[in-house]
Amino acid sequence: MKTTPSLTIRRGTPDDAKALAELAVVTFKDAFGHLYAPEDLDDFLATKLTPLTYLRLLRDAACGVWIAADDERFVGFCTAGPCQLPVEALEARAGEIRQLYVRRTAQGSGIGTRLLRRALDWLEEQGRRPVYVGVWSGNHGAQRLYARHGFEKVGEYGYRVGTTVDRELIMRRA
Repeated sequence: MKTTPSLTIRRGTPDDAKALAELAVVTFKDAFGHLYAPEDLDDFLATKLTPLTYLRLLRDAACGVWIAADDERFVGFCTAGPCQLPVEALEARAGEIRQLYVRRTAQGSGIGTRLLRRALDWLEEQGRRPVYVGVWSGNHGAQRLYARHGFEKVGEYGYRVGTTVDRELIMRRA
């Protein structure tokens, strides 16, 4: 297992929006960039993973953002809030793990698990139950991580990036 001795995890603030958007772009491209036509990927990144997107999220009191950083840079992040997934008969107080990304160089170090636990604890404190997560059907590592934390598959939906529609699993934690 890799270790990051000087790692800290903290809540994000509006001042983090630019660096958080930069990290989101890098980690999304690392994880999923190969799935999309270059123009579709570029459009998605330019419209969905922007500093303004993260500034709004960081200012939203109903949402939480946690950032893992070492001495030099952000290495991972997790976002959570009210559930926005297309869940049939969605519970009024349902929460969602919306994003959980870790730089490729820091994967396997436990950072993702630590970020996930922080977000799950916060969702619990907010009275958000149950908790859902959407995960790409081909991301077996993420599916195993969520399963270890009590999530089970309860549905599927299509997630569009340009002309590609990914098969996403909806997982639920009671």
